[in-house]
Amino acid sequence: MWLRLLSNDLPRSRVLSVLLVLIVLGLVFAPFLFPGVKALNVAAKVLIFIALVVSFDLLLGYTGIVSFAHTMFFGIGAYGIAIALNAMGPTWTAIGVGVLCALFVSLLLSLVIGLFSLRVRAIFFAMITLAVASAFLTLASQLSAITGGEDGLTFRVPYLLSPGFSLMEDDFVGPFGTVVLNGRFITYYLILAVVAVMFLVMLRIVNSPFGRVLQAIRENDFRAEALGYRTVVYRTLSNVISALFATLAGCLLALWLRYNGPDTSLSFEIMLDVLLIVVIGGMGTLYGALVGSVLFLLAQSYLQDLLRWIGQVTEGIPLLPALFTPDRWMLWLGVLFVLSVYYFPTGIVGKLRERAVWRRLALNQRAQ
Repeated sequence: MWLRLLSNDLPRSRVLSVLLVLIVLGLVFAPFLFPGVKALNVAAKVLIFIALVVSFDLLLGYTGIVSFAHTMFFGIGAYGIAIALNAMGPTWTAIGVGVLCALFVSLLLSLVIGLFSLRVRAIFFAMITLAVASAFLTLASQLSAITGGEDGLTFRVPYLLSPGFSLMEDDFVGPFGTVVLNGRFITYYLILAVVAVMFLVMLRIVNSPFGRVLQAIRENDFRAEALGYRTVVYRTLSNVISALFATLAGCLLALWLRYNGPDTSLSFEIMLDVLLIVVIGGMGTLYGALVGSVLFLLAQSYLQDLLRWIGQVTEGIPLLPALFTPDRWMLWLGVLFVLSVYYFPTGIVGKLRERAVWRRLALNQRAQ
């Protein structure tokens, strides 16, 4: 059953298996293990980024396409929910309309981008997607009557998902603190369920014959073309599927934040974060999205607190308090990224799998 659920794509490393189990259990029980507003926000953001990174890895890791327009589809999903709920009110019908309209717009745009741009070389395609994403960001900022402009849109969600809704009269008292069983609690598990389904569906896609063709195109598109595969069609389909998954991730972001603006979902910084997570976790390994998202977002969210604590501990020692000041967290984040790339050139998941293969080969040689 588990093999079918994971599409026969197992971690293939004991260390990776343990790490993935801990991550999954941590995300499933996050509201109970880490009670508090900040911790729950970080956990929800990790889930949303897992969905976004998985969709981007289909393009970069499995098809070999470099696209800078991925956050555009992410923003389309967020704006679809925001505009629909703002115009139609906090109803489930508005959510359904917003999701469907966002998916339709993303489908059209990804088809146009794919059909007209994927025939050019990789670097030119990347530049085209960057130009399209920049134009869409400008458009979203200027159409203030629809998108709210630079201020964005604040909206209400259905009562079941709002903080005012309560599952129980009394809050649940867990071993690590009091858990507030309100609409945010329900929204978190809604996001968790959707992301889990998206991850398993993407796992099935990349391990299907279609996914094998995408990997063949990544390795040598000329050879794949010579074998009879229409590479432009496969690349376009990969671009469309990736865009639709990114759109769904954007819808989840809007539902969680109950707000959306240009900097929230269309910022180029989000695109850079996704690229960093893919590199850290491992390109062409969907499990890398889980590992990379958790590590990167934990560092991004709690590195300042860690540096503040180190600065207090080293107070009185020359230079160290100034070096570990929270204002320098971007510097230390960059150092951590450089170290991760140096010691894990194929990503954390790729490195763990390589070590597992070497260990098996060494055991086989000893047995012989």
